[in-house]
Amino acid sequence: MSRPLNFRQIEAFRAVMLTGTTTAAAAMLHTTQPSVSRLLAQMQAATELKLFDIQKGRLRPTQEARRLFDTVQNHFQGLARIEQDVAVLRKSGTGVLRIGCTPSLGLGVMPKVIRPFTERHPDVHISLQTVGGHQLREGLLHGLYDLVLTTSEIDHPHLDVNVVHESGAVCVMHPEHALAARDTLRVRDLRGQFLILLNADDALHLAVQRLMQKAGVEPSATIETTYSGTICTMAAEGAGIGIVNPYVAAVFGHGLRVVPLAPRCPVEVRMAFSGHSAPSEIAEEFAALLAAHFRVRSPLAEKAGRGRG
Repeated sequence: MSRPLNFRQIEAFRAVMLTGTTTAAAAMLHTTQPSVSRLLAQMQAATELKLFDIQKGRLRPTQEARRLFDTVQNHFQGLARIEQDVAVLRKSGTGVLRIGCTPSLGLGVMPKVIRPFTERHPDVHISLQTVGGHQLREGLLHGLYDLVLTTSEIDHPHLDVNVVHESGAVCVMHPEHALAARDTLRVRDLRGQFLILLNADDALHLAVQRLMQKAGVEPSATIETTYSGTICTMAAEGAGIGIVNPYVAAVFGHGLRVVPLAPRCPVEVRMAFSGHSAPSEIAEEFAALLAAHFRVRSPLAEKAGRGRG
């Protein structure tokens, strides 16, 4: 009755097939010729197959041995491929980093973090996609992203979510706007003003609306748009007062007056990973760079009085 083979027997068989003799096979495996002969005998007994015969003192593989060798070679080639992949992974993680983030963070944060990351890992391919909060959550759940950064709510039982920074919403306006001299704009100052806001379903829009309703404030009119960058460019043209997060305001600060909104309207930055699998080493390193960025850099709006002209 045949018995299971062990790796040493298979390794000895392969070495003999490659070298042609038990002596050469022993040298290849850094062992002795009797050890190789013993392993071959064990393999023939275990398989109940005749794998070699001897003609004029030389081993000759049988047809069974040649067919078995094809299978063994495929196995060893697979092991070699595994070792190659391990070497690549050891060098640069997966070699690909897939990031999803909201557009404002793509403008205001990602360039500052991606630059030092690419200096450390010039061979890593980065995919950076800027989409809305819902698409980020669904993409992370379906394995489209390794890491997500967002100012939107993204909580889900299958996601690991952490708040990495908290700041306050800011007002942006043309430097010559009537309210540009203020160091802070209170909600009551927005009464009768033309406001430029994110779409009505955005979390920041909803938070600002709650503040205005509580204060009994009505703007003269509003413009709603999808992107915070659009709000900043419109405010820079004098279209009205925009309300955005401070990360994107920092990008456009050279052409805007940027002041905090009071009472403080919290803006939280959340970093999220899939809970289904552990992050790669390069994703963890990028996350550490993001965390360090938020520890050492304050958004433009958190420095009161900064941002004229």
